[in-house]
Amino acid sequence: MESGPKTAERLAYSPSVSQGIVDTKWQDTLPELKYTFLTKDGWIGDYDYMYLITPNIWPLNRKYKDYTAPFYGLNDRVPVLLTLLLGLQHALCMIGSIVSPPLAIASGAFSFDSAMTEYLVSTAFITTGIATALQVTRLHIMKTPFFIGTGLLSVVGPTFDILPIVFNYAALRYKAGTCLVGADGTQGPCPDAWGACLGTMLCCVWIQIAMAFVPPKVLNKVFPKLITGSLLTLVGVYLVGNGLQNWGGSTNCHGGEGFYALCPDTAAPKPLPWGDPKLIGLGFSVFATIVLVESIGAPLMRSASVIIGLAVGCIISGATGYWSTEQLTQAPAGTFLWVHTFKLSVDGALVLPMIIMFACQAVSCIPDILATAELSDVPIEGTDFNSRIQGGILCDGLGSFFSALATGPPMVSQAGNNGVIVLTGCASRRAGWAASGFLILMGIIAKFGAVFASIPPSVLGGMQVFLYSTIAVAGIRVLALIHWTRRDRFILSVALGIGFMDICQPDWFTSILDYSGPNVNLVGFQQGINLAVETPFVIAAIVGVFLNAVLPKDRGGMPRVTYGDERHHPVLGERSD
Repeated sequence: MESGPKTAERLAYSPSVSQGIVDTKWQDTLPELKYTFLTKDGWIGDYDYMYLITPNIWPLNRKYKDYTAPFYGLNDRVPVLLTLLLGLQHALCMIGSIVSPPLAIASGAFSFDSAMTEYLVSTAFITTGIATALQVTRLHIMKTPFFIGTGLLSVVGPTFDILPIVFNYAALRYKAGTCLVGADGTQGPCPDAWGACLGTMLCCVWIQIAMAFVPPKVLNKVFPKLITGSLLTLVGVYLVGNGLQNWGGSTNCHGGEGFYALCPDTAAPKPLPWGDPKLIGLGFSVFATIVLVESIGAPLMRSASVIIGLAVGCIISGATGYWSTEQLTQAPAGTFLWVHTFKLSVDGALVLPMIIMFACQAVSCIPDILATAELSDVPIEGTDFNSRIQGGILCDGLGSFFSALATGPPMVSQAGNNGVIVLTGCASRRAGWAASGFLILMGIIAKFGAVFASIPPSVLGGMQVFLYSTIAVAGIRVLALIHWTRRDRFILSVALGIGFMDICQPDWFTSILDYSGPNVNLVGFQQGINLAVETPFVIAAIVGVFLNAVLPKDRGGMPRVTYGDERHHPVLGERSD
Protein backbone atom coordinates (compact mmCIF):
# COMPACT_ATOMS: atom_id res chain seq x y z
CA MET A 1 0.00 0.00 0.00
CA GLU A 2 1.16 3.58 -0.65
CA SER A 3 1.89 5.77 2.37
CA GLY A 4 2.36 9.44 3.17
CA PRO A 5 0.18 12.50 3.69
CA LYS A 6 -1.37 12.40 0.22
CA THR A 7 -2.35 8.79 0.60
CA ALA A 8 -3.85 9.40 4.04
CA GLU A 9 -5.81 12.34 2.66
CA ARG A 10 -7.08 10.26 -0.28
CA LEU A 11 -8.20 7.45 2.02
CA ALA A 12 -9.85 9.71 4.56
CA TYR A 13 -13.32 9.30 3.12
CA SER A 14 -13.78 5.81 4.52
CA PRO A 15 -11.95 3.72 7.13
CA SER A 16 -12.59 0.63 5.02
CA VAL A 17 -10.17 1.76 2.33
CA SER A 18 -7.24 2.19 4.68
CA GLN A 19 -8.04 -1.23 6.10
CA GLY A 20 -8.22 -2.81 2.64
CA ILE A 21 -11.87 -3.81 3.11
CA VAL A 22 -14.52 -3.06 0.52
CA ASP A 23 -17.36 -1.01 2.02
CA THR A 24 -20.81 -2.13 0.98
CA LYS A 25 -22.54 1.17 1.78
CA TRP A 26 -24.00 2.69 -1.37
CA GLN A 27 -22.80 6.16 -0.36
CA ASP A 28 -19.20 5.02 -0.79
CA THR A 29 -19.67 3.50 -4.25
CA LEU A 30 -18.24 6.43 -6.19
CA PRO A 31 -15.19 6.89 -3.91
CA GLU A 32 -14.58 3.13 -4.10
CA LEU A 33 -14.60 3.23 -7.91
CA LYS A 34 -12.30 6.26 -7.95
CA TYR A 35 -9.85 4.56 -5.61
CA THR A 36 -9.93 1.27 -7.53
CA PHE A 37 -9.51 2.59 -11.05
CA LEU A 38 -7.74 5.95 -10.62
CA THR A 39 -4.91 5.05 -8.25
CA LYS A 40 -1.79 2.97 -8.67
CA ASP A 41 -2.55 1.15 -5.44
CA GLY A 42 -6.00 0.27 -6.73
CA TRP A 43 -4.61 -1.17 -9.94
CA ILE A 44 -1.37 -2.88 -8.82
CA GLY A 45 -1.08 -2.84 -5.02
CA ASP A 46 1.97 -4.29 -3.32
CA TYR A 47 1.58 -7.95 -4.33
CA ASP A 48 4.75 -9.74 -5.49
CA TYR A 49 3.65 -10.75 -8.99
CA MET A 50 6.96 -12.55 -9.68
CA TYR A 51 5.87 -15.20 -7.19
CA LEU A 52 3.05 -16.25 -9.52
CA ILE A 53 5.37 -16.89 -12.48
CA THR A 54 8.49 -18.25 -10.77
CA PRO A 55 9.05 -21.99 -11.47
CA ASN A 56 9.59 -24.30 -8.51
CA ILE A 57 13.16 -25.04 -9.65
CA TRP A 58 16.37 -24.27 -7.79
CA PRO A 59 17.93 -21.69 -7.86
CA LEU A 60 14.99 -19.75 -9.32
CA ASN A 61 12.79 -20.53 -6.31
CA ARG A 62 15.31 -19.59 -3.61
CA LYS A 63 13.57 -16.31 -2.86
CA TYR A 64 10.20 -18.04 -2.43
CA LYS A 65 11.30 -21.19 -0.61
CA ASP A 66 9.64 -20.08 2.63
CA TYR A 67 7.43 -17.40 1.08
CA THR A 68 3.82 -17.07 2.20
CA ALA A 69 1.55 -15.08 -0.06
CA PRO A 70 -0.40 -12.28 1.67
CA PHE A 71 -3.93 -13.38 2.50
CA TYR A 72 -6.95 -11.61 1.04
CA GLY A 73 -10.22 -12.35 2.83
CA LEU A 74 -13.73 -12.52 1.39
CA ASN A 75 -14.31 -8.77 1.27
CA ASP A 76 -10.73 -7.52 1.18
CA ARG A 77 -9.75 -5.13 -1.55
CA VAL A 78 -7.68 -6.84 -4.22
CA PRO A 79 -5.84 -4.77 -6.86
CA VAL A 80 -7.49 -4.83 -10.29
CA LEU A 81 -4.52 -6.48 -12.01
CA LEU A 82 -4.27 -9.19 -9.36
CA THR A 83 -8.06 -9.69 -9.49
CA LEU A 84 -7.91 -10.34 -13.22
CA LEU A 85 -4.88 -12.64 -12.92
CA LEU A 86 -6.37 -14.70 -10.10
CA GLY A 87 -9.78 -14.77 -11.76
CA LEU A 88 -8.18 -16.15 -14.91
CA GLN A 89 -6.25 -18.63 -12.77
CA HIS A 90 -9.46 -19.91 -11.16
CA ALA A 91 -11.11 -20.13 -14.58
CA LEU A 92 -8.16 -22.05 -16.07
CA CYS A 93 -8.11 -24.57 -13.24
CA MET A 94 -11.79 -25.32 -13.92
CA ILE A 95 -11.57 -25.82 -17.70
CA GLY A 96 -10.83 -29.54 -17.56
CA SER A 97 -13.74 -30.32 -15.26
CA ILE A 98 -16.07 -28.09 -17.31
CA VAL A 99 -15.39 -29.61 -20.73
CA SER A 100 -15.24 -33.29 -19.71
CA PRO A 101 -18.96 -33.88 -18.97
CA PRO A 102 -20.36 -32.26 -22.15
CA LEU A 103 -17.70 -33.92 -24.30
CA ALA A 104 -18.50 -37.31 -22.75
CA ILE A 105 -22.24 -36.74 -23.23
CA ALA A 106 -21.89 -35.55 -26.82
CA SER A 107 -19.38 -38.02 -28.21
CA GLY A 108 -19.35 -40.87 -25.70
CA ALA A 109 -23.09 -41.27 -25.12
CA PHE A 110 -25.23 -39.80 -27.92
CA SER A 111 -22.80 -39.61 -30.89
CA PHE A 112 -23.51 -35.94 -31.65
CA ASP A 113 -21.82 -34.23 -34.59
CA SER A 114 -19.07 -31.63 -34.15
CA ALA A 115 -21.42 -28.61 -34.25
CA MET A 116 -23.60 -30.00 -31.46
CA THR A 117 -20.54 -30.97 -29.41
CA GLU A 118 -19.10 -27.46 -29.72
CA TYR A 119 -22.43 -26.00 -28.64
CA LEU A 120 -22.70 -28.21 -25.54
CA VAL A 121 -19.16 -27.27 -24.48
CA SER A 122 -19.92 -23.55 -24.92
CA THR A 123 -23.18 -23.96 -23.00
CA ALA A 124 -21.33 -25.60 -20.11
CA PHE A 125 -18.94 -22.63 -19.88
CA ILE A 126 -21.75 -20.04 -19.90
CA THR A 127 -23.94 -21.82 -17.33
CA THR A 128 -20.90 -22.49 -15.13
CA GLY A 129 -19.99 -18.80 -15.15
CA ILE A 130 -23.53 -17.74 -14.25
CA ALA A 131 -23.92 -20.34 -11.48
CA THR A 132 -20.50 -19.48 -10.01
CA ALA A 133 -21.34 -15.77 -9.93
CA LEU A 134 -24.56 -16.58 -8.07
CA GLN A 135 -22.68 -18.82 -5.63
CA VAL A 136 -20.05 -16.17 -4.87
CA THR A 137 -22.57 -13.31 -4.52
CA ARG A 138 -24.91 -14.97 -1.98
CA LEU A 139 -28.33 -13.40 -2.36
CA HIS A 140 -30.64 -13.12 0.65
CA ILE A 141 -34.21 -14.36 0.16
CA MET A 142 -36.40 -11.52 1.41
CA LYS A 143 -38.27 -12.00 4.69
CA THR A 144 -36.61 -15.38 5.31
CA PRO A 145 -33.40 -16.55 7.00
CA PHE A 146 -32.33 -18.31 3.79
CA PHE A 147 -29.78 -17.43 1.11
CA ILE A 148 -28.89 -18.42 -2.44
CA GLY A 149 -25.15 -19.07 -2.61
CA THR A 150 -22.35 -19.52 -0.11
CA GLY A 151 -20.81 -16.05 -0.34
CA LEU A 152 -17.42 -17.79 -0.60
CA LEU A 153 -14.94 -18.16 -3.43
CA SER A 154 -16.52 -21.54 -4.16
CA VAL A 155 -17.07 -22.46 -7.78
CA VAL A 156 -19.88 -24.38 -9.43
CA GLY A 157 -19.39 -26.66 -12.42
CA PRO A 158 -20.94 -29.58 -14.32
CA THR A 159 -21.25 -32.71 -12.19
CA PHE A 160 -19.58 -35.94 -13.24
CA ASP A 161 -22.30 -37.92 -11.46
CA ILE A 162 -24.60 -37.53 -14.46
CA LEU A 163 -22.22 -39.44 -16.73
CA PRO A 164 -22.86 -43.01 -15.50
CA ILE A 165 -26.61 -42.40 -15.78
CA VAL A 166 -26.31 -40.95 -19.28
CA PHE A 167 -23.99 -43.70 -20.52
CA ASN A 168 -26.27 -46.48 -19.30
CA TYR A 169 -29.40 -44.70 -20.53
CA ALA A 170 -27.90 -44.19 -23.98
CA ALA A 171 -26.98 -47.88 -24.14
CA LEU A 172 -30.60 -48.78 -23.31
CA ARG A 173 -31.96 -46.45 -26.00
CA TYR A 174 -29.65 -47.79 -28.71
CA LYS A 175 -30.35 -51.37 -27.67
CA ALA A 176 -34.11 -50.77 -27.76
CA GLY A 177 -33.87 -49.19 -31.19
CA THR A 178 -35.26 -45.80 -30.14
CA CYS A 179 -31.94 -44.25 -31.11
CA LEU A 180 -30.70 -44.66 -34.68
CA VAL A 181 -28.27 -47.52 -35.33
CA GLY A 182 -26.88 -48.05 -38.85
CA ALA A 183 -26.77 -51.35 -40.71
CA ASP A 184 -23.09 -51.70 -39.84
CA GLY A 185 -23.80 -51.09 -36.13
CA THR A 186 -22.77 -47.44 -36.22
CA GLN A 187 -24.66 -45.37 -33.66
CA GLY A 188 -26.23 -42.22 -35.03
CA PRO A 189 -26.96 -38.97 -33.16
CA CYS A 190 -29.77 -39.23 -30.63
CA PRO A 191 -30.85 -35.71 -29.59
CA ASP A 192 -34.24 -36.91 -28.32
CA ALA A 193 -32.49 -39.04 -25.70
CA TRP A 194 -30.63 -35.99 -24.38
CA GLY A 195 -33.93 -34.10 -24.47
CA ALA A 196 -35.40 -36.83 -22.23
CA CYS A 197 -32.47 -36.40 -19.83
CA LEU A 198 -33.01 -32.63 -19.72
CA GLY A 199 -36.77 -32.93 -19.17
CA THR A 200 -36.32 -35.48 -16.40
CA MET A 201 -33.67 -33.28 -14.77
CA LEU A 202 -36.10 -30.36 -14.70
CA CYS A 203 -38.60 -32.53 -12.81
CA CYS A 204 -36.20 -34.26 -10.42
CA VAL A 205 -33.94 -31.35 -9.44
CA TRP A 206 -36.65 -30.11 -7.08
CA ILE A 207 -35.62 -32.83 -4.63
CA GLN A 208 -32.27 -31.05 -4.23
CA ILE A 209 -33.90 -27.62 -4.00
CA ALA A 210 -36.19 -28.93 -1.24
CA MET A 211 -33.24 -30.50 0.60
CA ALA A 212 -31.58 -27.08 0.73
CA PHE A 213 -34.05 -26.17 3.49
CA VAL A 214 -33.34 -29.30 5.53
CA PRO A 215 -30.88 -28.74 8.41
CA PRO A 216 -27.37 -29.98 7.48
CA LYS A 217 -27.32 -32.27 10.54
CA VAL A 218 -30.33 -34.16 9.22
CA LEU A 219 -28.79 -34.49 5.77
CA ASN A 220 -25.57 -35.81 7.25
CA LYS A 221 -27.52 -38.35 9.28
CA VAL A 222 -29.33 -39.77 6.23
CA PHE A 223 -26.31 -39.47 3.93
CA PRO A 224 -23.25 -39.78 6.21
CA LYS A 225 -19.67 -39.57 4.97
CA LEU A 226 -19.72 -43.35 4.70
CA ILE A 227 -22.29 -43.09 1.88
CA THR A 228 -21.07 -39.97 0.07
CA GLY A 229 -17.44 -41.10 0.19
CA SER A 230 -18.27 -44.50 -1.29
CA LEU A 231 -20.37 -42.89 -4.04
CA LEU A 232 -17.59 -40.50 -5.04
CA THR A 233 -15.15 -43.40 -5.13
CA LEU A 234 -17.44 -45.47 -7.36
CA VAL A 235 -18.09 -42.58 -9.74
CA GLY A 236 -14.35 -41.92 -10.05
CA VAL A 237 -13.45 -45.56 -10.67
CA TYR A 238 -16.29 -45.96 -13.19
CA LEU A 239 -15.27 -42.87 -15.13
CA VAL A 240 -11.57 -43.76 -15.17
CA GLY A 241 -12.55 -46.76 -17.29
CA ASN A 242 -14.35 -44.47 -19.75
CA GLY A 243 -11.40 -42.09 -19.82
CA LEU A 244 -9.10 -45.00 -20.60
CA GLN A 245 -11.35 -45.96 -23.52
CA ASN A 246 -10.71 -42.52 -25.01
CA TRP A 247 -7.01 -42.71 -24.17
CA GLY A 248 -6.77 -45.83 -26.34
CA GLY A 249 -8.46 -44.11 -29.28
CA SER A 250 -12.16 -43.69 -28.54
CA THR A 251 -15.03 -45.57 -26.94
CA ASN A 252 -16.73 -46.08 -30.30
CA CYS A 253 -13.77 -47.71 -32.02
CA HIS A 254 -12.93 -50.23 -29.27
CA GLY A 255 -14.11 -53.31 -31.11
CA GLY A 256 -16.01 -51.14 -33.59
CA GLU A 257 -16.86 -51.92 -37.18
CA GLY A 258 -17.44 -49.98 -40.38
CA PHE A 259 -16.94 -46.25 -39.81
CA TYR A 260 -15.46 -47.01 -36.38
CA ALA A 261 -13.22 -49.87 -37.45
CA LEU A 262 -10.25 -47.58 -36.73
CA CYS A 263 -9.74 -44.83 -34.15
CA PRO A 264 -11.16 -42.33 -33.71
CA ASP A 265 -12.90 -43.18 -37.01
CA THR A 266 -11.95 -44.04 -40.57
CA ALA A 267 -12.32 -40.37 -41.65
CA ALA A 268 -9.66 -39.17 -39.18
CA PRO A 269 -6.35 -37.80 -40.55
CA LYS A 270 -4.37 -40.86 -39.38
CA PRO A 271 -6.74 -43.61 -38.18
CA LEU A 272 -5.19 -46.40 -36.13
CA PRO A 273 -6.44 -49.51 -34.29
CA TRP A 274 -7.61 -49.02 -30.73
CA GLY A 275 -4.71 -49.11 -28.26
CA ASP A 276 -2.03 -48.39 -30.86
CA PRO A 277 1.20 -47.23 -29.15
CA LYS A 278 1.04 -43.91 -31.01
CA LEU A 279 -2.43 -43.18 -29.63
CA ILE A 280 -1.35 -44.24 -26.14
CA GLY A 281 1.64 -41.92 -26.49
CA LEU A 282 -0.59 -38.93 -27.30
CA GLY A 283 -2.57 -39.45 -24.11
CA PHE A 284 0.57 -40.05 -22.10
CA SER A 285 2.01 -36.71 -23.26
CA VAL A 286 -0.94 -34.98 -21.55
CA PHE A 287 -0.77 -37.06 -18.38
CA ALA A 288 3.02 -36.66 -18.05
CA THR A 289 2.83 -32.90 -18.64
CA ILE A 290 0.28 -32.52 -15.84
CA VAL A 291 2.60 -34.37 -13.46
CA LEU A 292 5.63 -32.32 -14.59
CA VAL A 293 3.88 -28.96 -14.26
CA GLU A 294 2.57 -29.88 -10.81
CA SER A 295 6.11 -30.79 -9.76
CA ILE A 296 8.15 -27.83 -11.00
CA GLY A 297 5.67 -25.28 -12.36
CA ALA A 298 5.10 -21.76 -11.08
CA PRO A 299 1.92 -21.16 -9.01
CA LEU A 300 0.19 -19.67 -12.05
CA MET A 301 1.11 -22.76 -14.09
CA ARG A 302 0.27 -25.33 -11.43
CA SER A 303 -3.28 -24.09 -11.16
CA ALA A 304 -3.62 -24.50 -14.92
CA SER A 305 -1.76 -27.82 -15.15
CA VAL A 306 -4.67 -29.59 -16.84
CA ILE A 307 -5.06 -27.01 -19.59
CA ILE A 308 -1.26 -26.89 -20.08
CA GLY A 309 -1.23 -30.67 -20.43
CA LEU A 310 -3.99 -30.44 -23.04
CA ALA A 311 -2.07 -27.73 -24.89
CA VAL A 312 1.05 -29.91 -25.06
CA GLY A 313 -1.00 -32.87 -26.29
CA CYS A 314 -2.64 -30.70 -28.95
CA ILE A 315 0.72 -29.37 -30.14
CA ILE A 316 2.16 -32.88 -30.43
CA SER A 317 -0.92 -34.30 -32.14
CA GLY A 318 -1.05 -31.35 -34.54
CA ALA A 319 2.65 -31.54 -35.38
CA THR A 320 2.43 -35.29 -36.06
CA GLY A 321 -0.71 -35.00 -38.20
CA TYR A 322 -3.26 -36.58 -35.85
CA TRP A 323 -5.28 -33.40 -35.27
CA SER A 324 -7.14 -31.65 -38.04
CA THR A 325 -8.01 -27.99 -37.52
CA GLU A 326 -10.68 -28.03 -40.23
CA GLN A 327 -13.45 -28.24 -37.65
CA LEU A 328 -11.95 -25.30 -35.78
CA THR A 329 -11.82 -23.08 -38.84
CA GLN A 330 -15.42 -23.89 -39.74
CA ALA A 331 -16.77 -22.99 -36.30
CA PRO A 332 -18.62 -19.66 -35.98
CA ALA A 333 -16.98 -16.76 -34.21
CA GLY A 334 -19.59 -16.57 -31.46
CA THR A 335 -22.43 -18.54 -29.91
CA PHE A 336 -24.84 -18.43 -26.99
CA LEU A 337 -27.48 -20.46 -25.20
CA TRP A 338 -30.35 -22.00 -27.18
CA VAL A 339 -28.55 -21.86 -30.52
CA HIS A 340 -29.46 -25.56 -30.58
CA THR A 341 -32.49 -26.93 -28.74
CA PHE A 342 -33.79 -30.38 -27.82
CA LYS A 343 -37.28 -31.83 -27.59
CA LEU A 344 -37.97 -32.08 -23.86
CA SER A 345 -39.65 -35.17 -22.43
CA VAL A 346 -39.70 -37.20 -19.22
CA ASP A 347 -38.60 -40.83 -19.25
CA GLY A 348 -39.67 -42.93 -16.28
CA ALA A 349 -36.50 -44.98 -16.60
CA LEU A 350 -34.49 -41.89 -15.58
CA VAL A 351 -36.59 -40.74 -12.64
CA LEU A 352 -35.17 -42.96 -9.86
CA PRO A 353 -31.49 -42.52 -10.90
CA MET A 354 -31.97 -38.75 -11.22
CA ILE A 355 -33.67 -38.44 -7.83
CA ILE A 356 -30.84 -40.36 -6.18
CA MET A 357 -28.24 -38.30 -8.04
CA PHE A 358 -29.70 -34.95 -6.96
CA ALA A 359 -30.16 -36.16 -3.38
CA CYS A 360 -26.51 -37.20 -3.28
CA GLN A 361 -25.49 -33.88 -4.86
CA ALA A 362 -27.19 -32.01 -2.02
CA VAL A 363 -24.96 -33.77 0.50
CA SER A 364 -21.73 -34.32 -1.42
CA CYS A 365 -21.14 -30.58 -1.80
CA ILE A 366 -21.02 -30.04 1.98
CA PRO A 367 -17.37 -31.17 2.42
CA ASP A 368 -16.32 -28.96 -0.51
CA ILE A 369 -18.04 -25.91 0.98
CA LEU A 370 -16.51 -26.74 4.37
CA ALA A 371 -13.01 -26.88 2.85
CA THR A 372 -13.49 -23.56 1.05
CA ALA A 373 -14.84 -21.91 4.22
CA GLU A 374 -11.88 -23.15 6.25
CA LEU A 375 -9.40 -21.79 3.69
CA SER A 376 -11.31 -18.50 3.56
CA ASP A 377 -10.82 -18.03 7.31
CA VAL A 378 -14.54 -17.87 8.11
CA PRO A 379 -16.33 -19.80 10.89
CA ILE A 380 -16.98 -23.45 10.04
CA GLU A 381 -19.56 -23.97 12.77
CA GLY A 382 -22.69 -22.22 13.91
CA THR A 383 -25.64 -20.49 12.29
CA ASP A 384 -23.62 -18.50 9.77
CA PHE A 385 -21.86 -21.59 8.42
CA ASN A 386 -25.12 -23.55 8.27
CA SER A 387 -26.64 -20.74 6.21
CA ARG A 388 -23.71 -20.99 3.81
CA ILE A 389 -24.33 -24.73 3.45
CA GLN A 390 -28.04 -24.11 2.85
CA GLY A 391 -27.27 -21.39 0.32
CA GLY A 392 -24.72 -23.55 -1.47
CA ILE A 393 -27.12 -26.48 -1.86
CA LEU A 394 -29.90 -24.17 -3.08
CA CYS A 395 -27.55 -22.47 -5.54
CA ASP A 396 -26.50 -25.87 -6.92
CA GLY A 397 -30.14 -26.89 -7.35
CA LEU A 398 -31.14 -23.66 -9.05
CA GLY A 399 -27.98 -23.79 -11.15
CA SER A 400 -28.89 -27.31 -12.31
CA PHE A 401 -32.44 -26.16 -13.10
CA PHE A 402 -31.21 -23.21 -15.16
CA SER A 403 -28.53 -25.34 -16.85
CA ALA A 404 -31.13 -27.91 -17.90
CA LEU A 405 -33.32 -25.11 -19.29
CA ALA A 406 -30.22 -23.93 -21.17
CA THR A 407 -29.68 -27.50 -22.53
CA GLY A 408 -26.61 -28.14 -20.33
CA PRO A 409 -25.66 -30.76 -17.70
CA PRO A 410 -26.53 -30.35 -13.97
CA MET A 411 -24.28 -28.31 -11.68
CA VAL A 412 -22.59 -28.90 -8.33
CA SER A 413 -20.19 -27.03 -6.04
CA GLN A 414 -16.60 -28.09 -6.50
CA ALA A 415 -13.43 -27.78 -4.46
CA GLY A 416 -11.01 -27.89 -7.40
CA ASN A 417 -10.15 -24.22 -7.01
CA ASN A 418 -9.14 -24.57 -3.35
CA GLY A 419 -5.59 -25.25 -4.47
CA VAL A 420 -5.56 -21.81 -6.11
CA ILE A 421 -6.69 -20.21 -2.84
CA VAL A 422 -3.83 -21.95 -1.00
CA LEU A 423 -1.20 -21.03 -3.61
CA THR A 424 -2.19 -17.40 -4.01
CA GLY A 425 -3.55 -16.60 -0.55
CA CYS A 426 -6.63 -15.00 -2.13
CA ALA A 427 -10.13 -15.93 -0.98
CA SER A 428 -11.65 -12.61 -2.10
CA ARG A 429 -14.95 -12.80 -3.89
CA ARG A 430 -13.61 -10.33 -6.44
CA ALA A 431 -11.52 -13.14 -7.93
CA GLY A 432 -14.65 -15.30 -8.10
CA TRP A 433 -16.57 -12.67 -10.02
CA ALA A 434 -13.63 -12.21 -12.39
CA ALA A 435 -13.48 -15.98 -12.95
CA SER A 436 -17.21 -16.02 -13.74
CA GLY A 437 -16.71 -13.29 -16.33
CA PHE A 438 -13.87 -15.19 -17.99
CA LEU A 439 -15.90 -18.42 -18.10
CA ILE A 440 -18.90 -16.71 -19.72
CA LEU A 441 -16.58 -15.06 -22.25
CA MET A 442 -14.98 -18.44 -23.05
CA GLY A 443 -18.43 -19.86 -23.71
CA ILE A 444 -19.53 -17.02 -25.98
CA ILE A 445 -16.38 -17.32 -28.11
CA ALA A 446 -17.41 -20.37 -30.16
CA LYS A 447 -13.88 -21.03 -31.39
CA PHE A 448 -12.90 -21.80 -27.80
CA GLY A 449 -15.45 -24.59 -27.52
CA ALA A 450 -14.53 -25.83 -31.00
CA VAL A 451 -10.95 -26.40 -29.84
CA PHE A 452 -12.08 -28.96 -27.27
CA ALA A 453 -14.65 -30.54 -29.59
CA SER A 454 -11.97 -31.19 -32.24
CA ILE A 455 -9.18 -32.50 -29.96
CA PRO A 456 -8.32 -36.17 -30.69
CA PRO A 457 -9.96 -38.52 -28.16
CA SER A 458 -6.56 -39.91 -27.11
CA VAL A 459 -5.44 -36.46 -25.98
CA LEU A 460 -8.69 -35.94 -24.07
CA GLY A 461 -8.34 -39.40 -22.54
CA GLY A 462 -5.06 -38.48 -20.88
CA MET A 463 -6.74 -35.50 -19.24
CA GLN A 464 -9.89 -37.42 -18.33
CA VAL A 465 -8.05 -40.24 -16.56
CA PHE A 466 -6.34 -37.65 -14.36
CA LEU A 467 -9.54 -35.71 -13.62
CA TYR A 468 -11.61 -38.80 -12.97
CA SER A 469 -8.94 -40.12 -10.63
CA THR A 470 -9.25 -36.96 -8.53
CA ILE A 471 -12.93 -37.81 -8.00
CA ALA A 472 -12.02 -41.24 -6.63
CA VAL A 473 -9.36 -39.64 -4.44
CA ALA A 474 -11.94 -37.16 -3.12
CA GLY A 475 -14.11 -40.12 -2.15
CA ILE A 476 -11.21 -41.80 -0.37
CA ARG A 477 -10.47 -38.53 1.45
CA VAL A 478 -14.07 -38.38 2.71
CA LEU A 479 -13.91 -42.03 3.83
CA ALA A 480 -10.69 -41.26 5.71
CA LEU A 481 -12.65 -38.90 7.98
CA ILE A 482 -14.77 -41.76 9.31
CA HIS A 483 -14.19 -43.20 12.79
CA TRP A 484 -14.35 -46.79 11.58
CA THR A 485 -16.51 -49.37 13.29
CA ARG A 486 -17.42 -52.93 12.40
CA ARG A 487 -20.82 -51.64 11.25
CA ASP A 488 -19.20 -49.07 8.93
CA ARG A 489 -16.94 -51.68 7.38
CA PHE A 490 -19.89 -54.00 6.79
CA ILE A 491 -22.04 -51.31 5.11
CA LEU A 492 -19.15 -50.16 2.94
CA SER A 493 -18.25 -53.71 1.95
CA VAL A 494 -21.79 -54.44 0.77
CA ALA A 495 -22.31 -51.11 -1.03
CA LEU A 496 -18.90 -51.10 -2.73
CA GLY A 497 -19.17 -54.78 -3.54
CA ILE A 498 -22.38 -54.27 -5.52
CA GLY A 499 -21.05 -51.06 -7.06
CA PHE A 500 -17.85 -52.73 -8.23
CA MET A 501 -19.95 -55.53 -9.75
CA ASP A 502 -21.46 -52.95 -12.11
CA ILE A 503 -18.04 -51.57 -12.98
CA CYS A 504 -16.40 -54.94 -13.60
CA GLN A 505 -19.37 -56.60 -15.33
CA PRO A 506 -21.88 -53.92 -16.37
CA ASP A 507 -24.35 -56.29 -18.05
CA TRP A 508 -24.67 -58.78 -15.17
CA PHE A 509 -28.30 -57.78 -14.52
CA THR A 510 -29.43 -57.63 -18.15
CA SER A 511 -31.00 -61.09 -18.28
CA ILE A 512 -32.75 -60.92 -14.91
CA LEU A 513 -35.42 -58.43 -16.01
CA ASP A 514 -35.71 -58.91 -19.76
CA TYR A 515 -39.31 -58.16 -20.67
CA SER A 516 -39.94 -57.66 -24.41
CA GLY A 517 -43.75 -57.83 -24.57
CA PRO A 518 -46.22 -55.26 -25.93
CA ASN A 519 -46.88 -53.47 -22.61
CA VAL A 520 -45.08 -50.14 -23.05
CA ASN A 521 -45.46 -49.14 -19.39
CA LEU A 522 -43.94 -52.40 -18.23
CA VAL A 523 -41.05 -51.95 -20.65
CA GLY A 524 -40.39 -48.49 -19.20
CA PHE A 525 -40.54 -49.82 -15.63
CA GLN A 526 -38.12 -52.64 -16.51
CA GLN A 527 -35.71 -50.17 -18.14
CA GLY A 528 -35.85 -47.95 -15.06
CA ILE A 529 -35.00 -50.84 -12.76
CA ASN A 530 -32.17 -51.96 -15.02
CA LEU A 531 -30.77 -48.43 -15.21
CA ALA A 532 -30.83 -48.06 -11.41
CA VAL A 533 -29.23 -51.45 -10.78
CA GLU A 534 -26.59 -51.14 -13.50
CA THR A 535 -25.45 -47.62 -12.53
CA PRO A 536 -22.75 -48.19 -9.86
CA PHE A 537 -23.29 -45.24 -7.55
CA VAL A 538 -27.11 -45.45 -7.76
CA ILE A 539 -27.40 -49.05 -6.58
CA ALA A 540 -24.66 -48.45 -4.00
CA ALA A 541 -26.57 -45.44 -2.65
CA ILE A 542 -29.80 -47.44 -2.36
CA VAL A 543 -28.08 -50.30 -0.54
CA GLY A 544 -25.93 -48.04 1.62
CA VAL A 545 -28.74 -45.75 2.78
CA PHE A 546 -30.98 -48.74 3.52
CA LEU A 547 -28.36 -50.57 5.59
CA ASN A 548 -27.40 -47.39 7.41
CA ALA A 549 -31.04 -46.89 8.37
CA VAL A 550 -31.87 -50.43 9.53
CA LEU A 551 -28.64 -51.73 11.07
CA PRO A 552 -28.34 -50.99 14.80
CA LYS A 553 -25.46 -48.89 16.02
CA ASP A 554 -22.53 -50.73 17.58
CA ARG A 555 -23.09 -51.00 21.32
CA GLY A 556 -20.87 -48.56 23.11
CA GLY A 557 -19.06 -47.72 19.90
CA MET A 558 -15.91 -49.43 18.79
CA PRO A 559 -12.39 -48.39 19.74
CA ARG A 560 -10.05 -47.26 17.00
CA VAL A 561 -8.33 -50.28 15.53
CA THR A 562 -4.60 -50.31 16.29
CA TYR A 563 -1.85 -52.86 15.95
CA GLY A 564 -0.25 -53.94 19.21
CA ASP A 565 0.35 -51.59 22.14
CA GLU A 566 1.07 -47.87 22.09
CA ARG A 567 4.60 -48.60 20.81
CA HIS A 568 3.19 -50.82 18.03
CA HIS A 569 4.67 -53.96 19.61
CA PRO A 570 2.69 -57.13 18.90
CA VAL A 571 0.54 -58.19 21.85
CA LEU A 572 -0.45 -61.86 21.99
CA GLY A 573 -3.35 -63.40 23.84
CA GLU A 574 -5.38 -60.20 23.98
CA ARG A 575 -8.48 -59.19 22.13
CA SER A 576 -11.29 -56.69 22.51
CA ASP A 577 -14.84 -57.81 21.90
